Amino acid sequence: MKRAMQTLGFRCRFIPLLIVASLIAGICIGACSNSKCAKQQSDNGTDSLNAGHEQMAKELNEYVNGKPDALIGVAVITDHDDVVTVNGNDEFPMMSVMKFPLALAVAKWLECNEMSIDDSIAIKADELNENTYSPMLKKYGRNDMSISIRETLEWSLTESDNNACDILIKLTGGTDSTMSLLREMGLADGISICASEEDMYRNNELSYLNRSTPLAMARLFERFDKELRNSNESFAQIASMLEKCRTGSDRLAKPLADSRATIGHKTGTGFVKPDGRLMALNDCGYIHLPDNTNYYIAIFVADSGYDAETTSKIIADISEIVYNNL
Repeated sequence: MKRAMQTLGFRCRFIPLLIVASLIAGICIGACSNSKCAKQQSDNGTDSLNAGHEQMAKELNEYVNGKPDALIGVAVITDHDDVVTVNGNDEFPMMSVMKFPLALAVAKWLECNEMSIDDSIAIKADELNENTYSPMLKKYGRNDMSISIRETLEWSLTESDNNACDILIKLTGGTDSTMSLLREMGLADGISICASEEDMYRNNELSYLNRSTPLAMARLFERFDKELRNSNESFAQIASMLEKCRTGSDRLAKPLADSRATIGHKTGTGFVKPDGRLMALNDCGYIHLPDNTNYYIAIFVADSGYDAETTSKIIADISEIVYNNL
């Protein structure tokens, strides 16, 4: 019960920030609702899990309760359609995890406009922020250029490039259009993208406008992996990019290093707040094990009083608990 009360405080604490941000940006916000400390169920609506997944739920609850200086949300969806969550319906800032649903919106935009992922887009030098994380900028410099949508997606997903992200948001017509595309595909439940990387750079508090529940993100990866990735070339390429993700090797993937698993994932890393706390550190994705076991997992850590290395270890530890109880 103590943990549930802490998480409820997390959600309500951010509401004033969202109200202020929405007045600035003209963006709707979600309402604060009661959090659920832990939940374990199967998708058939019962509260029954197989023995391994019951043990998983028990260990996850114990682990999260043992980390009082961070707000942690976890959702796991297994091959057996079991769902195990801790704070799974609470909203967390996505940070760069939002580049995954953005990529899906871009794929839909390409389809709607009868364009190919290999088509090129023009980028003006003044669209590139020199003060943000951008390996693309380091490679090409701050110059006018033309690159393919495929390469822009690669920079955004594989390297988590912030300039590439904003170019893709602009391509779709802005954050409102991005959300409209996700809604058209039935992918917007529990997920909001309302701020660009440039917005968040100018005002770190706007990061809270880009939010998701752990369960919504795990379900998004599940639907992508089971359905969308094989529906057209753009989605297939997105899957390949997720599986080549170069960020967060010390998070979700760490306990799976020797497992020969295929991991498609997207990480997110937040700003350090004025009080020294880490705004967010996340990792979400799908995992295919060599024995053909597949699962979908979202781990969000917010308002962490631990340093980045320790917070990354929290994600790795949770990933290990899940892996060991499948």
